[in-house]
Amino acid sequence: MSTEDAGASDAAATASEEPEHENAFQDVIAVDSDDNPQGTVNRLDAHTGDGIRHRAFTCLVFDSNGRLLLGQRAPDKRLWGTFWDGTVASHPVEGQTQKEATRQRLEEELGIAPDQYDDVTLTDRFEYKRYFENAGLEWEVCAVLKVTLEDDALAPDEDEIAGLLWVDYEHLHEHPEWYRQLRLCPWFEIAMRRDLE
Repeated sequence: MSTEDAGASDAAATASEEPEHENAFQDVIAVDSDDNPQGTVNRLDAHTGDGIRHRAFTCLVFDSNGRLLLGQRAPDKRLWGTFWDGTVASHPVEGQTQKEATRQRLEEELGIAPDQYDDVTLTDRFEYKRYFENAGLEWEVCAVLKVTLEDDALAPDEDEIAGLLWVDYEHLHEHPEWYRQLRLCPWFEIAMRRDLE
């Protein structure tokens, strides 16, 4: 094989390799079942194979009338793309509190600035583990936080949020089966089921 052929072969092999997912360049906080930090782990490793239990949060965004804002996850999300969440969910990074991470994601995903709400309230925390098709899993100790908007102006990032829907929360809580066509994210279903008990 000539040097030119070898170079072309190497280039073809490189081109055919699947690019690394962006999650491979990020870390999450591994935790025990009581949410005590156990160091950081690669985010992609935490969501593949048997998974690694890690810290996460979901934030429920309400308006002054008690309606909940559901956010549809962008279709290119590796896990639960196009499923509906209530409202944003993510992972804090090392050195970041749940409330700080929540404020950051509200602004990045929905354009909600801190002056649009009074406070971020931590209401619950639970552990769960769910697999998504053959793409991976979530194994999280998930904190639930809530905010009530005084100003409901939104500027969603389409790379994160595919759609938005305001729903009457008590109606959704009492009749989740009526919303089955929305395909709700598992962590949101758990958070909602535990709420108001």
